[in-house]
Amino acid sequence: KATLLWGPLKELWETVDGAVLRKQPESVHLLDMQLKKHKPHFLSLFKNPPKSAEQREKVRKASTEGIAIQGQQGARLLPEQLLTEAFILSDLFDIGELAALELLLAGEQQQPHFPGLTRGLVGVLLYWDGKLCMANSLRTLIQSRHGKTFTLDLSGELVALTTRFTDELMSQGLTKRILTLVSEISVTREFERLQKERGLGNEKHRKEVSDLIKECRQALADSLFSWTCQSPLTKEDTLALIGHLETVTAQADGSLDSVNLSLVMALLYCLDVSFIEQGTEDREDLLQALPLLTERQYVSAVHSRLMDGQPWKLPGLQAVCRLAWALSLRVLSQLPQGSALVEFTEADEALADQALLGDVFLFMKEGMLGCETFAREEFFIRRLHSLITDFLALMPMKVKQLRNRADEDARLVHMSLQMDSELPSSLRKDLDHLMILIGEFYSKDPFGLELGLEFWCPTESLQHTSLQGSYLGMALQRPPHKQVVLSKFVRQMGDLLPSTLYISYLRMLKGLANGPQCAHYCFSLLKTNGATHSDNIQGVSGSPVSWEHFFHSLMLYHENLRRDLPNPDAAHYRHPPLRGITQREMEGLTSFLQLLTTIITWSENARLALCEHPQWTPVVVMLGLLQCSVPPILKAELLHCLAAFGKSPEIAASLWQSLEYTQILQTVRAPGQRQAAGIEVELNEIESSCEEYPLTRGFCHLISTLVESSLPVNLGAGLRVPGFQPYLNFLRDSVFLPFPTRAYRRPAEKWEVADSVLEVFHKLLRDYEPQPSDFVQEVVELQGEQVPAHKPPGHSIMFHLLNDSPMLALCLSLLEEGVRQLDTYAPFPGKKHLESAVLHCLCLLDLALEKEVVFMDLLRESQSSLLVSPLEQLLQGVSPQTRRADHIVNIARYLYHSSSNPEAAFQSAKILRRIANYPNIQIRLVGDFTHDQKNSPHLPFKVATIRHETQIHILNLLITSLDLKTPNLALYLLGYEVKKPVSSTNLQDPGVLGCPRSCLHAILSLLQRGTEKRSGPVLTQEAPHLAELCYQVIYQLCACPDTSGPTMRYLRTSQDFLFSHLQHLPFILPGNQIAALSQMSWLLKTAAIELRVTSLNRQRSHTQRLISLLLDDQPHTQHTADGESGMEEETRSVSGFLHFDTVSKVRRKLLSVLDAIEFSQDMPELLQLDFFERTQIEQVISNCEHVNEQGHTVCNVKLLHRVLVAEVNALQGMAAIGQRPLLMEEVNSILQQVVERNRVRRSLSAKRHALQSWRSLVETLLTACPVDVIPADDRQLIIRDLLLDLHDKVLSEDAAGELMPIVAGAVFTLTAHLSQSVLSEQQQGVGLEASSGFASIANSALHLILRKLLDFILCTGGGYQRLRAHLYGSLLYYLQIAQKPEEPDTLQTAGKAMWERLTAPEDGFSKLQRENLAIIESYGQALMEVVCRDACDGHEISRMLALAVLDRILSIDRQNQWLVYVCNSGYLRSLVESLRQDDGALQSLLTPQPPLLKPLYIYESKMALLTRVAKTGQGAVELLRCGLVVQLIECQVFDMVPDSDAHRVMRDPSGFIPSPMDRYRQILLPTLRLFQVILTSTSINHQQGAAQVLQWLIVHADTIQSLLRCQELSMGALQELSLLTGIISKTALPGTNMTAHALLFKFTPPCSLLSSFPFCKSHISISAVRWVMFMCCLVSQVPWRWVERSTVLHSWSSRVT
Repeated sequence: KATLLWGPLKELWETVDGAVLRKQPESVHLLDMQLKKHKPHFLSLFKNPPKSAEQREKVRKASTEGIAIQGQQGARLLPEQLLTEAFILSDLFDIGELAALELLLAGEQQQPHFPGLTRGLVGVLLYWDGKLCMANSLRTLIQSRHGKTFTLDLSGELVALTTRFTDELMSQGLTKRILTLVSEISVTREFERLQKERGLGNEKHRKEVSDLIKECRQALADSLFSWTCQSPLTKEDTLALIGHLETVTAQADGSLDSVNLSLVMALLYCLDVSFIEQGTEDREDLLQALPLLTERQYVSAVHSRLMDGQPWKLPGLQAVCRLAWALSLRVLSQLPQGSALVEFTEADEALADQALLGDVFLFMKEGMLGCETFAREEFFIRRLHSLITDFLALMPMKVKQLRNRADEDARLVHMSLQMDSELPSSLRKDLDHLMILIGEFYSKDPFGLELGLEFWCPTESLQHTSLQGSYLGMALQRPPHKQVVLSKFVRQMGDLLPSTLYISYLRMLKGLANGPQCAHYCFSLLKTNGATHSDNIQGVSGSPVSWEHFFHSLMLYHENLRRDLPNPDAAHYRHPPLRGITQREMEGLTSFLQLLTTIITWSENARLALCEHPQWTPVVVMLGLLQCSVPPILKAELLHCLAAFGKSPEIAASLWQSLEYTQILQTVRAPGQRQAAGIEVELNEIESSCEEYPLTRGFCHLISTLVESSLPVNLGAGLRVPGFQPYLNFLRDSVFLPFPTRAYRRPAEKWEVADSVLEVFHKLLRDYEPQPSDFVQEVVELQGEQVPAHKPPGHSIMFHLLNDSPMLALCLSLLEEGVRQLDTYAPFPGKKHLESAVLHCLCLLDLALEKEVVFMDLLRESQSSLLVSPLEQLLQGVSPQTRRADHIVNIARYLYHSSSNPEAAFQSAKILRRIANYPNIQIRLVGDFTHDQKNSPHLPFKVATIRHETQIHILNLLITSLDLKTPNLALYLLGYEVKKPVSSTNLQDPGVLGCPRSCLHAILSLLQRGTEKRSGPVLTQEAPHLAELCYQVIYQLCACPDTSGPTMRYLRTSQDFLFSHLQHLPFILPGNQIAALSQMSWLLKTAAIELRVTSLNRQRSHTQRLISLLLDDQPHTQHTADGESGMEEETRSVSGFLHFDTVSKVRRKLLSVLDAIEFSQDMPELLQLDFFERTQIEQVISNCEHVNEQGHTVCNVKLLHRVLVAEVNALQGMAAIGQRPLLMEEVNSILQQVVERNRVRRSLSAKRHALQSWRSLVETLLTACPVDVIPADDRQLIIRDLLLDLHDKVLSEDAAGELMPIVAGAVFTLTAHLSQSVLSEQQQGVGLEASSGFASIANSALHLILRKLLDFILCTGGGYQRLRAHLYGSLLYYLQIAQKPEEPDTLQTAGKAMWERLTAPEDGFSKLQRENLAIIESYGQALMEVVCRDACDGHEISRMLALAVLDRILSIDRQNQWLVYVCNSGYLRSLVESLRQDDGALQSLLTPQPPLLKPLYIYESKMALLTRVAKTGQGAVELLRCGLVVQLIECQVFDMVPDSDAHRVMRDPSGFIPSPMDRYRQILLPTLRLFQVILTSTSINHQQGAAQVLQWLIVHADTIQSLLRCQELSMGALQELSLLTGIISKTALPGTNMTAHALLFKFTPPCSLLSSFPFCKSHISISAVRWVMFMCCLVSQVPWRWVERSTVLHSWSSRVT
């Protein structure tokens, strides 16, 4: 049984990380279990399981007898090669043979994560990764302890657990173990061992192994450091640490390495007592635990060890430890407990002296600050700050001695210089080193602590909102003693400053001015130091450290040097005289300029005050000095200083003009001038020959700053063509294009030059928005001539990037060089600047791709003669270096360096994503990536290791590509076939059948993390937007026909993906509900597809499992892994859905998801503006709106910010400058408002999307899944629950109107299914007589549904027409439930007597119908008004459905309340009168190709309703009163009988559009039926009705004649005949006057009717004949019974028979 060296340790680290750093809930218990399990490993830290002969033998036999492997059944035979490698690994790391074998098997399993490496090389990585997990866990556990320095804000239970555990480890000798390991583990030694056994792979593998080893050492050292931060070490451990430090050596540059630095800081914290001054509540407990106060032996042992005269390997390090101990003793001597330690505390002075003799401050600067990791750890910085400030505050006499010694040394130096003798050897520079240390230490502030504030005493109360300093929060109170002492130190050191300390003092001030408040104090100090009115600068009244002195000196230098200004045409210009400024003066000037730059960089007030000073005019003087003969290095400092001034837009504008006026870069050449002057000459002649380019870099920095602040359009107007073009030409042609070919003394400077110039290009292109005016060739007048005007600089850069220009070629070559250098994984000079230059190149390409569409559109519209090519095509060009088209491949290779260079990877992903939008390029890309085998392992990007935004861009790239035709980039990256049909892909887990790890595997591994725990997928919580895009990619793969089969098969079999994710629904993210809804939307849509597919494929168990998960309301039991649980169990779980029993119910998953969709939406408040005009701002906001990738209309906040800031910057005058902060504040409030508006839009869109997905899933469940999966009674109860919940949510007062249409659609579907379910149940004869209610669903539930449905109808306004249509449809389906099935025609077939029928009790249908009507009537006229209004006016579909609802309600309304309302309110008259208006539309329907059939359907609906109204006598009379027949008489459509033969050939082949004749009948037949009903219903007023109908017959007599004589033998023709003859006979019933009879007889001679009658076997014909005969009798007044008996009818009937 061997201990695994990687898997369990990885698990341990994940648990520790989750509990301590990510603060996961319920993690304390897991952590406790892991710590108990791994305690032996912590105690024997990094010890490997030992080898043994038994194990060796067991492994040797594994190839023949097999070996049992954990987690697998039975013994497994292993290949001989694997066993050989296991023995090599065992010998290499001195580990047990079984452990080595398990490590190799783990390497084999993890191989897909490391493309290009063998399992052995992966095993080496895993070995060190396991060690690192152990070390990281130890460090994190120690950091979580309760202690004196910091807290991680964890629960008390967790802190108690980790403190107790780490205390046990420490008591077992952890410190010594750590120190031993730090000494033993060495990258060089390990590499030698690995090299011997060929355990090292390519450069990347070497780098990874080396990094892991270094990180192990660092984590161990950090563990000790974290311990001493929180708790003191014991005496033995402290002495062991000191003993280790005695042997430490420095690196080549004199600095400590990061591991030893951590150990030094550990000792400094061990000796630290400064926390005593902080009055924390647990101060007394901490004091009790401090051995410095409680253990005399501890103090004695440490003291004697540090006082020992034995020198360490690093004397400077010994000096630092002695100084720290001296300061601790000084603090102890001031405490009451210190009286017992007098013999030690008295030695503090001697210790401090020894420390100073050891050059303590020089070592702190070079040995500690020189280490690059120093600035990355906040508590290193805080400890060194306390060390420096304690020395100044606690040992003022020492500081005074240092000053006196420095003054004395300055006199000796002065005398030596005067006597021209050698400098004395006894000179010490302790104060010099101290000042330089302070300057160096405080000049970097990566954490924004502004610790330097402790050196400034506020003389006045600072009115500042963000007072962060140590004591500035109490500015009005007396500052602490320490602050006063430090402030005094800064001021006194500047008094009567000897010249030798001048530069050091300026450097110190530069460090102490680093920060907004520090800069303000420093500015004030230099201001108050200055002489008031004194020409004698060096006199008593003025300090040499003051603005007065500095600027006066600058002016004097300028005055003197200006006289020697060289003539550009003179030959000696190339070697200018450097008289006037000595080396010492130059250092002083450089130090002053750096101090000035720091102050004005941080303080805008200082910037404006100095710039506007009438006597000093610093900008003018500096620009003057730039024209003089001064060294390039000084000019560079002047340019950096000007750049700092240029940070203010108001100064930048004037600085541009001054720059142009002084011709620093010559933009105007004087007539007759032979050669160029200015910076161009300096670059080409001076800097190039010196091979150093400080001036060029300074100039680029100045232009970069000015371009950001302001870019005047009229720059240089009057003397030349105005604009920025000359500067751009210089930067491009003289700086950028020649940079690779120049010589550099310092190799890193090559990349610094490239970085600084590319930064300018990047800013210019970033701020450029193509405008139509850029493409029109404008001219300007210059000295009487018309010359072409310059274009904006961004336009020029775009033009160069959209052509095969040298600039583009160099950018691409730089990218190739960059990726080649990064692929070496080795440090080289200028790496940081190369990475920055590469990043600017990538940004330029990205911006060009982003802006090229608008640019080229405007170019085309302007019909300009410029020629450009799309950048994505240029990127497919051939590289001159490699002779291959590999530019895009090079860009993609930056993704491989995402861990070391995340910004470049991010930009690379952005560029690839933009290129992916072009389908033709996609195919080329797939070809390039699959062809270039060298880079192919690089390219299936490891999504899981890339920074968050890069992952998002790659996912967006996949989403975009999947929409394009195959083969596309997404399919290649996701691991699908690109050379065969996509659907033939067989997806496998990585490593199975040689399947490489693809983006799909990475996406799934991201999503699957945490699904096995109760908390659900981790990614949904940690990176919500990323999870949302991952789900979207999965959905797209499942929805695309080509990829759907392989994807869903893989997800179902290998991953059980959907079930494992759906069981965690709903996702609740309190801070990011939008992302949670989007995640659920894609997941629900995918689930809907899965249900549909498994139902179609009859994979019943899968369908059943998902349905029960979504719909079950019983507490959910864990299903078996493969989902194949027994059928009985499934049936039981499904049938137990909603039968009430003793088991407590849970909320259905579908309803829980619906609960998670919040229907209310907060709306942002209106803008409150003081300076800007509201309407104009709203206009600007709407101009900045665009449709984003998700299809939401949002405002581009960055663009809006640019527009508003440009508006603010355009304001002129002092008043505007004074109001600038207020204006900017208002700009911020506008931007916040717009961000909030965008959020609301995105929120509503996410809710719509989620609701739509939920609806899709519900509809799929009810329609696509087999009916028998959900029993009928359960189906009704599920629908009931869904309907009631939906209505409750949508009817709440604050429900957003935007969600209502989707809800209405869902309600429609659900009601339709409810109706269908109930009807099918009734047909099977179940539940008809149930007393509880109707079918399986109680009447009370049905009534509740009806009430909510009617409430929903009433709460929607007339604007929601489509929504109303859905609701009317739902209401119709609902009312259909209570509709009786068709009754038998006759009493005989019914099998019941008439009496039984009449006396039968009320059945379920009638009861429900009556109750429904009572509910409808309870809503009174409000509901009647809404339905009637929609029936008369509105969208066509909602009108039809409203008419149908009216029809249905009238049919059940026995009291005729609705009929009375319709008649009395005028809606009936309106409907009747609309028939005349429909006439034109109906006529157009009879053309061979009708426009739309809408009017026909509406007409049919109206006629159906009118027919329903006419069925009551009251209704029929009302219709006649409204002039129904009169309206129909005026309709001409009845006379437009189509020619049936002519149109027979024009029939719609689909049969959907009826033929013209059929359409005519659809118009005529409803009218005839309506007349028939009216004639039947108006028994009392028969004469009036008959007369009106007869009038209609007469008006349309010709048409009627033709129809009666029609020879066509079809169902339609016979229906016409039947209805017409019926109407004609009814108009002639007794009671009508004789005139009508005569007219009627004249109108249709009966015999001709009979003679022309078509014979057919149809009951309609018999009926029609009987009507004709009946009519003949009426007209001739022959009794009907005679005719009945006559032989005529019998003979005719026999003919028919």
